[in-house]
Amino acid sequence: MDDKVEIPIREVPPDHQIAPEVLNYVSRNSVVHYQFVPLGLKDGVLEVGMLDPGNLEARDALQFIASKLGFPYKIFRISQVSFDNVLQSYEGLTSQVSKALSDLDVEIEKAKADEPATAVKPAAAAKIIEEAPVTKIVAVILQHATSGNASDIHIEPTGDRVKVRFRVDGALYTSLFLPNAVHDSVVARIKILTNMKLDERRKPQDGRFSARIENRKIDFRVSTMPTYFGEKVVIRILDPERTLLTLPSLGLSAGNLEIIDEMIKRPYGLILLTGPTGSGKTTTLYSMLQEIDKEKNNAVSLEDPIEYNIAGMNQSQVQPEINYTFANGLRSILRQDPDIIMVGEIRDSETAKLAVQASLTGHLVFATLHTNNTAGVVPRLIDMGVDAYLIPATLVLAIAQRLVPLLCPDSKEPVPVEGSVKAMIDKELEGISPRFRSKIKVPPAVYRAKRSATCSGGTKGRTAVFEVLAMNKELEELILTNPVESEITKVARANGLLTMREDCLLKAFDGLVPFEEVSKL
Repeated sequence: MDDKVEIPIREVPPDHQIAPEVLNYVSRNSVVHYQFVPLGLKDGVLEVGMLDPGNLEARDALQFIASKLGFPYKIFRISQVSFDNVLQSYEGLTSQVSKALSDLDVEIEKAKADEPATAVKPAAAAKIIEEAPVTKIVAVILQHATSGNASDIHIEPTGDRVKVRFRVDGALYTSLFLPNAVHDSVVARIKILTNMKLDERRKPQDGRFSARIENRKIDFRVSTMPTYFGEKVVIRILDPERTLLTLPSLGLSAGNLEIIDEMIKRPYGLILLTGPTGSGKTTTLYSMLQEIDKEKNNAVSLEDPIEYNIAGMNQSQVQPEINYTFANGLRSILRQDPDIIMVGEIRDSETAKLAVQASLTGHLVFATLHTNNTAGVVPRLIDMGVDAYLIPATLVLAIAQRLVPLLCPDSKEPVPVEGSVKAMIDKELEGISPRFRSKIKVPPAVYRAKRSATCSGGTKGRTAVFEVLAMNKELEELILTNPVESEITKVARANGLLTMREDCLLKAFDGLVPFEEVSKL
């Protein structure tokens, strides 16, 4: 190292907060071994604190890490106290689980010491594993997933170890690895919480449980599935006390918001939301139900599961295991003098027919359905046995949606609208009716995601892109004569329907979402 180069000194106070994304750039093992710590990411430069800037081995390791990340770096000399302060930031999920695993090893060694003549009996070892350490491992995983705003937890055996992944903002991230030896015990602990059969490992099982985390009651929906290396567990995290979004905050355009406001004030009809699992349909449903006057109306819902608590709404959880299904529950609801009915999902022909009949008899019915777009709702209902002539009289609104990542305000990079980018935008706008196309202004630049200290991927959070189809006279006549998806799309487009892809493009024009997300829809 050139002694003429002066290394600046940096002090890190105990309460200094370093973004988790920055800590992830350098593993804790590397920090301990090479004695350097990440301090932050400033103007695209990774700032690193070193106890000994003259350590060539550490410098080589830092060069390798920085080149892999694609960041230039700047070195600061730090004291042992500052180093320890940053090291404390790494004390999270991995360290807590590691301590629990150490406690587990200690307890097994104690059991061996108590019976020196023989090895620990399998039953005794299983009892040790089922007790405090494994209980703590599961509790720590649940706590960190909840505090990290994860929607799902995946616990996957891989043969030599167990991978634990959290789904955050729609993407899965590996959070830690567990030794393969504790896999069966972790699965057993989760099965005990959900009252599943412990000895059944050959077929999938489903269950649910609740726990208080950070003084909140959190619900967990659990599914197990046998795989080649053992049972995989997926846990859906549901927070009934989470603040519900309002309709205006969902990301709807002014035109779509106006249509929805008008339709949910109708006294009767069928409103359907469509999209794949995890596309935010339930959130949109709840947002619409919040706009309903539940003091003057009897509002009842059938859900699986109940994801949020809505004040003034009578919410009921279906339980197929005792034959309390959506169809049977809907029959019961109709005897409860309802004004507004919410059906979590239309899964079969019987539920579809009952929902249509309910809307025909003076009820406003909200439900979800699985189709790719709004135009597919009509053919899907017909496939499920609903008579085509009933659809124009009942279906008032269909909404399709997907979730896309939001750009971080300080993590976006402008891309000029020229060349191939302009050509792509022009092609995307071709399908819009000319009278609506004239209202769209193409900006001089769009944005793409750029990594920063606050957002490692350049995005944070998600918003929805929508496709809103309201029933009108032209569509009513078409459904009665030729209810084909392509023809419905043609008529809807002529009346100003914007596809989800186009809605995403408009959000990209406003700098809300990365431009590259448009091509993913």
